[in-house]
Amino acid sequence: MDLQIAAILVPLLGWAVHGSVLAYRLASARRDPLTGLHTRAGWTARAEHCIRRHPSTAVLLVDLDRFKTLNDTHGHAAGDAALVATADRLRAWCGRHGTAGRLGGDEFVAVVRDLAAADLDALTAALNRPLSYNGVSLPLAASVGVCHLPELPVPLLTDALAAADAAMYATKGRGRRGSRLSH
Repeated sequence: MDLQIAAILVPLLGWAVHGSVLAYRLASARRDPLTGLHTRAGWTARAEHCIRRHPSTAVLLVDLDRFKTLNDTHGHAAGDAALVATADRLRAWCGRHGTAGRLGGDEFVAVVRDLAAADLDALTAALNRPLSYNGVSLPLAASVGVCHLPELPVPLLTDALAAADAAMYATKGRGRRGSRLSH
């Protein structure tokens, strides 16, 4: 190989490898290492894109009920299994019509293009289905708050999250597992 060509190719190859490593790190930073769901930053970018493109978008906030008790009673590995199961169930429900994320702790979020096409009762049932863990049936319970963006004066993600959060706490306040739409 000609030395001039090598002198050009070696630095280019180095930059290509460096760029690949940086792209991998960025992608990894946008995924929760435990659940594989998008982190807040990754999910927010996708949710804002969805809101701009689909006027009937809905935002959901999911919070596990009595998660601390589950962790304290069965251990942190069981708590991690509950978080992974919740993430899998939420991801499956979103399918190709939405995106799920983990905000942190036991809080999850989703955005779906069309709530009318999604079966909210199926999500609620899935999130409240017990989890088999090491031969024990762990009780899983979740409260879901939903904000249908067309009901907001201005369809902003921050306002949708606040409305979904209020609806989720209203569900918890009723002392029932399930979901509630914002109004």
